[in-house]
Amino acid sequence: MLVDSHCHLDFEDFAEDRAQILERARAAGVQELLIAAVVQKHWARVQALAAENEGIWAAAGVHPNEPEAETPGMDVLLAALSADKVVAVGETGLDYFRSEGDLRWQQERFARHIAASKATGKPVIVHTRAAAADTLALMRSEDARASGGVIHCFTEDWDFARAALDLGFYISLSGIVTFKKSVDLQDVARKLPLDRLLVETDAPYLAPTPMRGKRNEPAYVHHVAQFLAELRGETLAELARQTSANFHRLFVPMVPA
Repeated sequence: MLVDSHCHLDFEDFAEDRAQILERARAAGVQELLIAAVVQKHWARVQALAAENEGIWAAAGVHPNEPEAETPGMDVLLAALSADKVVAVGETGLDYFRSEGDLRWQQERFARHIAASKATGKPVIVHTRAAAADTLALMRSEDARASGGVIHCFTEDWDFARAALDLGFYISLSGIVTFKKSVDLQDVARKLPLDRLLVETDAPYLAPTPMRGKRNEPAYVHHVAQFLAELRGETLAELARQTSANFHRLFVPMVPA
């Protein structure tokens, strides 16, 4: 069994064939997936997909590149996190690549999401791009270790990975690790402890080799896992078993691995 630990199955990209996508995922051995919200107005549809489908889990949060005005109040965020099958906070974090100017509002939003994570005991899903130092600094200052979480779609270096691991976080790898130019990321992937590793698609983005250029979907997490197993000298069965167990340990400990 495999788990796609991060996707956006609620997006309009999947509106016309969502049922078939889920069928293909199950046929590929992907029995569970987590849909991460990116904006507050989509929380209801993410939660509905989780409620209506066995093996689908949800997260509630606001992506760092959404405008400052979209930052939810703590009461609103906590209410969303109390919904059935909402198992995580996010995605959230810092992204200085696509946003400009004074980005303290991003930091304040991230801090609020971490506070909600600690208040609920639900792990936080962290997005970071061109903001490595500030991401780690804020995770430390806000004591993100208290509830833990994952650095999703990881593309940073080993020093960042080691710092995140030291904070009790998991590392999730996407199709990016399969790209020919991702040599540095592949070096990091070899070093990651298997008991802290997750796999994801981030669908509809970042389809892995050999599907690169196509719309990504949860079934393709099989290609990420296969690549990683070969890269790390492990069997696919071993990597699938452990990453699935890691997912359950972090997000849904009430469900047997």
